[in-house]
Amino acid sequence: MVSRDTFNVWIAVYMMASRRHGTLYTGVTAKLPARVHQHREGLVPGFTRTYGLKRLVWYESFERITYAIHREKQIKKYRREWKINLIERDNPFWDDLYPSLFALPLTEPLPLIDLPPNWPLEEP
Repeated sequence: MVSRDTFNVWIAVYMMASRRHGTLYTGVTAKLPARVHQHREGLVPGFTRTYGLKRLVWYESFERITYAIHREKQIKKYRREWKINLIERDNPFWDDLYPSLFALPLTEPLPLIDLPPNWPLEEP
């Protein structure tokens, strides 16, 4: 049965790193924030826990899991240098992108409103 929980679905290919130019892991998931949390906390035994990969350094979102799986397979075939270039194109300092997954999207600033000169700035 296919999950219809569209609120929690975030299909993505992602890369975790131990540090800048450190060990890399490429993965695919349908729930990016939850999966990265698992890596960061070492909740699942495996490569990322063994090598201490806790930093989300790159991800690419998809609408279909089949597209994401195809992209993951492509990336895994590429040499390390190509992966580093992919990361540094969007994240040159290898910042941890995990907190940005929860940030509100930026919008244009609200327009300034011209107030009358005698408009009270504070309540009496």
